[in-house]
Amino acid sequence: MQKPYRFLMDRVASYAEEGSAFLRRRRIRSLPFVRVWPAGGVAAAIDPESAPAERAFAAATALIRDAESAV
Repeated sequence: MQKPYRFLMDRVASYAEEGSAFLRRRRIRSLPFVRVWPAGGVAAAIDPESAPAERAFAAATALIRDAESAV
């Protein structure tokens, strides 16, 4: 027979594991990335630390700022 407190410990451990997994996925998703689709080509990932990626981030920031000011 399982001890009564083990059920509670298992439940708390399960919630803690789910919470840490959620935070890990959220951290991974929030990393910046750049993908470029050439005409008729396949998507290519660009290193976020490179100069072309920085130019792409700047262009995207400008587009977002313009779209927000238009609303």
